[in-house]
Order: sequence, then structure tokens, then C-alpha cells
Amino acid sequence: MLNFGYALQVKTISDPTTHMLDGAAACLAEPDPETKCAAVAKLSLQPGDSRNRNEQDVSPGRPTRPTLVHPRKLPRRALGSEEGHAAFVHAICHIEFTAINLALDAAVRFSDMPAAFYSDWILVAAEEALHFSLLSRHLNTLGYAYGDFDAHNGLWDMAERTSDDVLRRMALVPRVMEARGLDVTPNMMERLQKIGDQDGAQILGKILHDEVKHVRVGSRWFTYVCNHRGLDPIATFLDIVAAELGAIRATSLNYEARIAAGFSKAELDSLSKAAR
Repeated sequence: MLNFGYALQVKTISDPTTHMLDGAAACLAEPDPETKCAAVAKLSLQPGDSRNRNEQDVSPGRPTRPTLVHPRKLPRRALGSEEGHAAFVHAICHIEFTAINLALDAAVRFSDMPAAFYSDWILVAAEEALHFSLLSRHLNTLGYAYGDFDAHNGLWDMAERTSDDVLRRMALVPRVMEARGLDVTPNMMERLQKIGDQDGAQILGKILHDEVKHVRVGSRWFTYVCNHRGLDPIATFLDIVAAELGAIRATSLNYEARIAAGFSKAELDSLSKAAR
């Protein structure tokens, strides 16, 4: 049985808990993965944090490796090979690293939101940091390290496209990009189990459990902003997806997980019909 609650014993950036959002900005800018993960775990909501804060445009820190390439330039590898197995785990590891930055960016980028918005995304960032750390350690047991394979920047590209509007960010990052993980992770777990990687499958089970909560955070704040602007949440979400993406890319939707994550059946039926 894997221990999901181990403590990271690594260097930390100076005093990241002085103020939650200032600390979050420092964590976002930090390029070293281990340092970033340890610092995020120390963030907490401090008295005096207010909803009327200036937005901060902070470039996401990331290590020099992996090299980021276009998705089409990533080679296809058989999962049954040692290298293919490691590349598969590495790809998920990179997604989780990017997810740390996504959660931190949401916390520092958007002003005039309730205090709970910021504490929600800091909590998400901490859980994404744990996911990354678990996967990074697992990758090490396979004889590889994070950065040994190329990766793509698709998740962060969407963050940049939605940097000017919290409504579009909540719709397209947690409720589209990250929600896709709810659909595909069960199959990924099965694939790892078939090649005997029970530890990897167990980590993905932990990630799936937590990602339901993370997407639900996105759903909660998407609905909040819609209500604040006098918009219908279901119609607005479908309109944003249609305008930005045309349709979601999905052969099947995990209805159970998505409903637990804040989707309505009407939304899912509409998305399923439009999926390509």
C-alpha cells in the first residue's frame, strides 16, 4: 500500500506563509519542482487576506527540462516497453506539475473574488503538488526522472487564452481541460494494471478521487461568477465551449464523476451530443 501522506524534506523558498497570495505568487514563479511542492504545502489563508487585491501577472516557474514541443512531435511508445511505461508516467507527471501552476495562477491572477476562492485554489495547488510528488517518485522507481522526456504545453496554453476573464478560466480549464481527466483516468488505471504497475494505478486512483473535488471547485466558482453577472450557468458554459472549442474531444463522458464534480445531466447530455 502506498503512503500518500509523506512529508517532503527539501529546501523551501523564504517564508511563503507571510501572506497567502504573496506566497502563492512566489510559489508560482518558483522553477524547481521540489521547492515549489514544498512551498505550496506551507501556504495557508492568513487573517487580513481580502477580496480586493490587485491582480498579479506572474510567469509560471518551471525547470529547464522537460523540453516543451508541439504535441504532434511527441513520439508514440508502446506502454509495454520499459521506455514506453516511463514515458506514460512522465506525461501524467507533467500534467500534474502544470496543474500546480494552473491552481496558483487562478489564485494570484483574478481579483475581487471572495476569500474562499483563493483558499480553494491554494488547496487545489497543494493536492496537485502531492500528485506530482507521488508520480515523480514513482517515475524514479522506473529508472527515470521528471524532465527525461519531452512534453507539451497544452494545459498552460489554455490558461494564457483565458487570462483576462475568470469566467472563461473556470469554464475552460477546470471544467473542460481538467475534467477530461475524469473521463480517461479509469482507462489509464486499467492499462497500468495490465502491465503489472499496481503502484502507478493506485496513484492514479488517488488523483481521480481528488480531481473530482478540483473540478467541483471550478464548477462552484463558474456558477458563482455566472450568478454575479446574471448569466445562466448551463447555457453560458455550453456557449463558451462552442465558441472556444467547437465541441469537447471525448468519445465518452464519465457521467458519475462529472456529476459529482458539479456538472448537470443536461450539460453532460449536450456535451455528449456535440462531442467529437
